[in-house]
Amino acid sequence: MIHYLKGIVAGSEPGMLVLEASGIGYEIYVPDGCEALLSQGTGEIVTIYTAMIVREDDVSLYGFSDRESLAMFRLLMTVSGVGAKAAMSVLSALPVGQLAQAIAYEDAAAITKANGIGKKTAQRIVLDLRDKVDGFTALSGAQTARPSKKQNEAKDLAASALMNLGLTRTEALTALAGIPEDDLSIEEYIRRALAAR
Repeated sequence: MIHYLKGIVAGSEPGMLVLEASGIGYEIYVPDGCEALLSQGTGEIVTIYTAMIVREDDVSLYGFSDRESLAMFRLLMTVSGVGAKAAMSVLSALPVGQLAQAIAYEDAAAITKANGIGKKTAQRIVLDLRDKVDGFTALSGAQTARPSKKQNEAKDLAASALMNLGLTRTEALTALAGIPEDDLSIEEYIRRALAAR
């Protein structure tokens, strides 16, 4: 098993890069926005964390700029019907932090933004992983833990109002999660959530 490779990005095309390490060019599938793609041609040495997928007729490397993305990739692949390509599609559509929030907040609609991921698959991802994403750090800085069932009623109503104003469920809950007070009025929650965007 290859855990990571350190080398220079020698070439790329959409969804794939070639990493030269010790005179060998490794073809690695990467999600859109992979930081290693940005260093192409600079001669800078990069580290790519990899998952090697071995099938009867294929051996492929899937790479990520950080361990957190690799861990989420492996977690996604534990979901029935989600293979390496589908997991990569999800991570191309949503950074790890946003994906963890979407799963924790049970926002399957956000996951369907990924190419080739339908409503049923997105719902299966949420159902299977909602109790497993608490350890992932949200890149936005908001908590990924699922909201308590006893969550403040004013926050619930504020979230509904924010969604009526055009925010997605994940965006509304993320904005409200950044407000530490739990005794504000609905109007104040809405005002602060919109001001933080």
